[in-house]
Amino acid sequence: MKILVGMSGGVDSSVTALMLKEQGHEVIGATMAIWGNTGVHKRIQEKLNKISDKKPTHGACYGPDEKEDIEEARKIAESIGIPFYVFDCAEQYEKIVLDNFKKEYLDGRTPNPCIWCNSLIKFDVLPKLALANGIEYDKFATGHYARVEKEGDRYLLKRGLNEGKDQSYFLYRLKQEQLAKIMLPLGTYKKEEIRAIAEQHGLKVADKPDSQDFYDGDYNELLEVQPKKGNIVDRDGKILGSHEGIWNYTIGQRKGLGISAAEPLYVLELRKDTNEVVVGGKDATMKDSLVATKLNWIPFDYLTEETRCQAKIRSTQKPTDVIVTPLENGNVLVKFENMQKSIAIGQSVVFYDNDIVLGGGIIDA
Repeated sequence: MKILVGMSGGVDSSVTALMLKEQGHEVIGATMAIWGNTGVHKRIQEKLNKISDKKPTHGACYGPDEKEDIEEARKIAESIGIPFYVFDCAEQYEKIVLDNFKKEYLDGRTPNPCIWCNSLIKFDVLPKLALANGIEYDKFATGHYARVEKEGDRYLLKRGLNEGKDQSYFLYRLKQEQLAKIMLPLGTYKKEEIRAIAEQHGLKVADKPDSQDFYDGDYNELLEVQPKKGNIVDRDGKILGSHEGIWNYTIGQRKGLGISAAEPLYVLELRKDTNEVVVGGKDATMKDSLVATKLNWIPFDYLTEETRCQAKIRSTQKPTDVIVTPLENGNVLVKFENMQKSIAIGQSVVFYDNDIVLGGGIIDA
């Protein structure tokens, strides 16, 4: 089988390419370049060039250190003995992922750019660019810890067997036509096993740290906005302090508020219309329901009836029992069995039936 492998220069995608090559497949390595030389990228790069002691951290998948990661991926491909291509996806990334990230933050919401990148860039733009450039393949593979299996006439997305490393949360927006074309060989492995395989084969990325965020710099560098002073208030509207922009805060944040109180205070709400950051005690952070919009379902096209399943409102959370009720406008009401802390508007809620990913949507209320 001819397989295109999305390579990032990290251990997971490198071992994915290695394993598939050893299984006898014809493997082609491909990397997407998303850090461009215009707009925000150019301004940040010019700023960094003035800092003589700036050291690359490789702590994120998006940033000015991208060239080094691409070269690392190229060397890995050479050592494995597979062809390697780099495709410029910077323009699409800026329009699809970065513009959405900026809009959401400035609206007082908390986006997850990695989810948009996976469904709209990594599993869409990248493989399509390869085809457009004459590279034919049967399947597209990545190093994600999740599984894809066909049951009947539907392709299902399932959690990785290593619960602590499962990445299915980030893939819930994949469509049937995408799932039909992808392979996720690491879905049955543990991270330690993958590092051991890399070490056994002499891959220099065997002990390379995982990316921790999509961008390891100051988010204000990406937002490109001037400070906008406003008030930090309690739930009754009492002014407790001031801020320089609601985009500097996230729901559930406790540290760095710059105000003192008899009890610890947490960010409860970000109000764009009044430019207010609303804070309150720990109890006020707890909710037992949410409304989600922009739904994507995997085993079926639509949710037609009230359903009991499990859900996660953040990637590191264990799935918890919920009742999901379809609403007339296509959204869903999600009722949790247990109270949830700091449900952030703009983040994703992902639904599970044990190991099967049912789908998910964007938290809207």
